[in-house]
Amino acid sequence: MPKTKPTKIITVANRLPVTISDTIRKSPGGLVSALDGVKEEFQLHWIGWPGIVTDNPKRQKEIRHQLSKYDFSPVFLSENEVDDYYQGYSNSALWPAFHYFPHYVRVEDNWWKSYQEVNRKFAERIIKEAQPEDLIWVHDYHLMLVPGYVKKVRPELKIGFFLHTPFPSYEIFRCLPHRKEILEGVIRADLIGFHTYGYLRHFRSSLIRLLNIEAEMDGFGLDNKRTSMGVFPIGINAKSFVEGIKTPECKKHLKQLKQTYKGRKIVLSVERLDYTKGVIRRLRAIEKFLQRRPKHDDVVFIFISVPSRDVVKEYTQLREDISSMIGRINGAFSDIHHTPIHFIHRSVEFSELCALYSAASVAFVTPLIDGMNLVAKEYLACHKDGKGSLILSEFAGAAHELYDAIIVNPYDIESMVSGLERAVDTESHDQHRSSIMRQHILEYDSQNWARAFIRSLVHTPDYRSPSSQTNESLKRMVQSVRKAKSAAVFLDYDGTLREFERYPRHAKPTQDILKLLKKLASKFDVYILSGRKSEDLQEWMGQLPITLISEHGYQIRFAGHEKWKRMQKSLNLSWKQQILEILERYVATTPGSFIEDKNCAIVWHYKRSDPEFGAWKSQLLLGMLSEMTGNLPVEVHQGHFTIQISAVQVSKGAAIQQCLSKKNYDMILCAGDDQTDENMFRVDHPALQSIKVGDGETAAAFQVKDPSALRSLLNKLAAPAK
Repeated sequence: MPKTKPTKIITVANRLPVTISDTIRKSPGGLVSALDGVKEEFQLHWIGWPGIVTDNPKRQKEIRHQLSKYDFSPVFLSENEVDDYYQGYSNSALWPAFHYFPHYVRVEDNWWKSYQEVNRKFAERIIKEAQPEDLIWVHDYHLMLVPGYVKKVRPELKIGFFLHTPFPSYEIFRCLPHRKEILEGVIRADLIGFHTYGYLRHFRSSLIRLLNIEAEMDGFGLDNKRTSMGVFPIGINAKSFVEGIKTPECKKHLKQLKQTYKGRKIVLSVERLDYTKGVIRRLRAIEKFLQRRPKHDDVVFIFISVPSRDVVKEYTQLREDISSMIGRINGAFSDIHHTPIHFIHRSVEFSELCALYSAASVAFVTPLIDGMNLVAKEYLACHKDGKGSLILSEFAGAAHELYDAIIVNPYDIESMVSGLERAVDTESHDQHRSSIMRQHILEYDSQNWARAFIRSLVHTPDYRSPSSQTNESLKRMVQSVRKAKSAAVFLDYDGTLREFERYPRHAKPTQDILKLLKKLASKFDVYILSGRKSEDLQEWMGQLPITLISEHGYQIRFAGHEKWKRMQKSLNLSWKQQILEILERYVATTPGSFIEDKNCAIVWHYKRSDPEFGAWKSQLLLGMLSEMTGNLPVEVHQGHFTIQISAVQVSKGAAIQQCLSKKNYDMILCAGDDQTDENMFRVDHPALQSIKVGDGETAAAFQVKDPSALRSLLNKLAAPAK
C-alpha cells in the first residue's frame, strides 16, 4: 500500500528561523528544536518575515526561491511596517501591557493600522497556501489578529494559537484601546494555549468582561463551534544542552572560567536587556548582600545581557541606569584583586553559554514577570551533578513547575538577599531537589510541549459547515408556513427578536424590527410572548396589529384591542414577599445587581455585576432557591444574567396552549432563546415548528445563530410571494 502523506503543520511566527546576508542559513531556535521532535509524524512548513527589508521584486523572488528549499514562505514587510507593527504596536503597546507595565504603553494610530495590515498579510499567505487538512499554528502577540482574518475566509482550517508571554489581568488588559479587536482575533482559533493556568484564567476573565462570552476554564462556545483553551508550559531543547556541555569547545571555556574565578562562587544572570527582567532590583539585592557580607571576595556576579530593542528609548535608558549602578557598586566593593560584578552586554556562543551555566554555583533568575523563562531550565540542564542552586522569581512562569527552586519575590529586596545567602552559603544546597527539577525539564522538553499542543489541536472538533439538510429543512419549513391558510407566529423578545443590552430599558425595538413585525402581521397572526411587563410591551409595540403577552403568560392584549386581560384568573402569589426578602439580601451583597418585581414573578438581574462574581452568586442563589421552593407554587428559571422566580401556573407553554384553544391554525411557528422558552417548544401540537436562537441543548426542531439570523429568516417568511 502507498504510504499516506503526513499532515502538514504550518507554523506561523513573526520571524522565520533564517539569517539572510549574501547567503541564507537556518538559525537555531526554540521553535525549530521543538518541532524537530514531530517532523517524522508531520510535514513542516513555516510562514514568517525573513528578517530583511527589500522592495526589489527580483530580490524577493530569489529569496522566496531559496527559502522554498527549507519549506519556508516569506512575508515581506516594508521598513515602515517593521517600525510601526513590530517596534511600534507589538513592542511599545502589547509587550508592556502584557508584562504589567501600563505606564510604558504607547499607542499611535498608524501603529495599530500597520499591526492590522501586517496581520492581514500573514493571513493572506496562510489562506493562499493552506490545504483543508493542514494544521495552522500561530505564535505570539505579534499575530493575534491572524486567526480571525483566516477563519473569515477559510473557516474549515484548524488553527492553534499559542501566547509565549504572560496574559495580564483584566484590569491591565482593558487599558489597551484595541482590546476587543485583539480578543476577537484570537478567539477564532480552535485551540488557544498558555504557559500557566494564571494566564489562561486572566484571558478567560477578559473574554467574560469585554466580550460577554460565557467561557469555562477549558473553552467556550462561539458561533455553533467550541474553542478549546489549555495550559502548555514550554520546555527547552534539553538534549542540545546535555550534549553541549560535553563538547570540546564547552570544556575549554569551562576550564578558563574555573581558572579565572578560582576560589570564588559564580552567581550567574542571563537575559535579554529588558525592563521586565528586574535587573535594577536584583542589583539592589546584590548591593545589600555585599554590605552584609564581611568577606565578599569569594563571590562573583556575572551578568550576560543580550542587546534587545536598542531603538526603543526605554531600553536605552535602562542600559544606562544598569551601567551606572554596576559602576557604583563595583566602586564601593572592588579591590585590586576582585571586582564583584562583571557585566557583559553581548550575545554569547552556545558553547560559552553552556560553560557559564556549568561553572555557576547559582543562577539568579528574578524577572518582575516572565511568560516562562527558559534560562532557569537551561541552567538546570547543564548541572547533571545536581549541585547548582536556582534562585527563581515567583512571577516567572517557570516557578509553577520548578517549585523546588529558591522562590523569591523580586519586589522584596530582603527576600532576594535571603535567597542569595541561602544559595551561596549552603554547600550542599538542595542537591536532591535540583536533581528532581532537572529530571523534570529533561522529560518535559520543547518537543514534548510541541507534541502536547499539536495532539490537542488535532483532537479539537472539526469544522462543520451549516448542513445542507438543515438549511433545506429550514427552507421547507418557511415555505410550509408561507403556504398555510392560517398560521401563527409566537416570538420571544429579548435575546430572540432583539439583542440583549446591558441596560434592559435600552433594548427598545429598532425601526427595522417594527417594520418586520408589521409585515409579518399582514400575513400571519403574530404573538410577542415576553417576560417583559405589559407597560413596556404596550409602549414599544402597542401600535402594531399584533397580540402582546407579558410576563411569560400573565397578561394578554389581543391584536386590535386596547385592554390587557389576565390569562390566569386565580394565582397564588403569597410566596412573593418571602422570595423578595432573599433577593434583597443578594442585591445588597452583589454590586450592580437589581430586582425587577413583576405581577406574577420576581427577577434578579446581575448583568451589570462583575461577571465572575455575579455568576458565582447566581449559583449560590439557585442552590438556596431549589431547597426552599420545593413546597411553594413557583418555578425557578435561570436566563441570560437573570434568575426568575414565577408562579407555577404561568408559563409560555401554557400561554400558547390557551391561545391555540381559541383558534385553529394550520401552521404554528415559535422562537425563543432561553430556558423559559423550552416549555413553549414542548407544546404538543402536530403543526408546531420551533426555533432556538443561540447555542445550547434544546427541544426546538431548529437552531439559528443569533437574533440577526432569526430576523433574516422572518423577513423571508414575510416576503411577498413570487
